[in-house]
Amino acid sequence: MRVMRGLRAGRRGIPRAATGILGGHKTGGAIMAEKRVTIFGGSGFIGRYLVRHLAAEGWRVRVAVRDVERAAFLKPAGDVGQIAITPVSVSDAAGVAAAVAGADAVVNLVGILFERGKRTFQAIHVDGATTVAKAAAAAGVKRYVHMSALGADQNSPSAYARSKDAGEMAVRAAFPTATIFRPSVVFGTEDGFFNLFGWMAQVFPTIAFFTNTNPHRPSGGGPKFQPVYVGDVVEAIAQSLTSEGHAGKIFELAGPRVYDMREIVNIVNRETRRDRWIIGLPFLIAEIAALFLQFLPRPLLTPDQVKQLRQGNVATGRRPGLAVFGITPTTLEVVVPTYLKRFRPLQQNKRLRLLDRNPDSI
Repeated sequence: MRVMRGLRAGRRGIPRAATGILGGHKTGGAIMAEKRVTIFGGSGFIGRYLVRHLAAEGWRVRVAVRDVERAAFLKPAGDVGQIAITPVSVSDAAGVAAAVAGADAVVNLVGILFERGKRTFQAIHVDGATTVAKAAAAAGVKRYVHMSALGADQNSPSAYARSKDAGEMAVRAAFPTATIFRPSVVFGTEDGFFNLFGWMAQVFPTIAFFTNTNPHRPSGGGPKFQPVYVGDVVEAIAQSLTSEGHAGKIFELAGPRVYDMREIVNIVNRETRRDRWIIGLPFLIAEIAALFLQFLPRPLLTPDQVKQLRQGNVATGRRPGLAVFGITPTTLEVVVPTYLKRFRPLQQNKRLRLLDRNPDSI
């Protein structure tokens, strides 16, 4: 029922959770409340949704980012003066301290998927997270939220996953009442997961997935994922900023269903109307390809990401999830088609538009 109500209230068929964060909350005068939040990484995929959501709830939002110009699109999401963009790097202790001064809440969404130069997993996920958490504690911040990742584990073969676990431990040491979120793959209009596969379906004659077993067997669909909708993630974060009951806890955020890699690729193939040839490849091919792809400016695949892929990304069930927040997880079938259609052949989109206007005309 929540999703159906959202579809009626939504824009372009996106659930209501998204419509509340796609436009700013205009009060027509002064901002309704003096709650202040600083969001590190606020111009990223999850961050932009959170900024708009909190602005709609009346928060004064300080967006702490490295590139102010690239975050300027967030300014119209709130009333005049409600959203401020602050240039700061999580490696700059003085800048971080200034960014959290006077804040009631702090959210750290900063993270990287691959390493480049000084931007290593250790520098961003551990050292940077420590800097932000310590600064928030010193500033007397009441609520602190740290974004980790599902699969964070000190024993993981992936350096990314190990750094996420180390970052969690550092944050809890510096700010014991911090709320930590471990989301699975997050999907939404600007995501880097389904959009990547959509682009691949648009450009290449085949779409590949990787598996450890025979891809023609039912069990050969490759690693499993439990994608979670960005609107649900943002709602959980927003609630944690105003409730003491979520302080000091770690939450696993995952969607309502588990998919293997083959199922995900099939969904992309269907929604893009590309009818590509889908092939399953052994992980050895992924490892070889990653050796070369890692040197692209924005790597399609790195050796460390191959290690992550092997592990999959499914909730363990040992931590509380969205249910604690009263959130019914949104299925990807409701949202993903609304933005994968951009990768369809032009004639397919034209045909569907005509069909919508006049079902008897085609």
